[in-house]
Amino acid sequence: MSKPVSETDAALDPVAEAILQTLAASGKPAISAETVCQAIQAHRARPGDGPQAWRKYMRAVKQQAVHLARSGRIEILRKGKPVDPDDFKGVWRMRLPSDESATD
Repeated sequence: MSKPVSETDAALDPVAEAILQTLAASGKPAISAETVCQAIQAHRARPGDGPQAWRKYMRAVKQQAVHLARSGRIEILRKGKPVDPDDFKGVWRMRLPSDESATD
């Protein structure tokens, strides 16, 4: 049974959609922001873009990851553990919420 579309789903940012789609399609337990950026770049590539063009999406991916984590749609991980989306630095990854984190 499909979930009804809420107002927030209808107005979801394209970068947030890319995060959720990449997570769903990856088949991995967690993905990096770089992976999402590269997926966005592959979809929006223009002639003349260099091999590092994906980097321009890093800030947008982090902002949307924080938004999605605040709303419970994803978890942000540092060293394999969920972190506060309002207080993290360094290398981080994203995953869909796990059943065990819902009981924490």
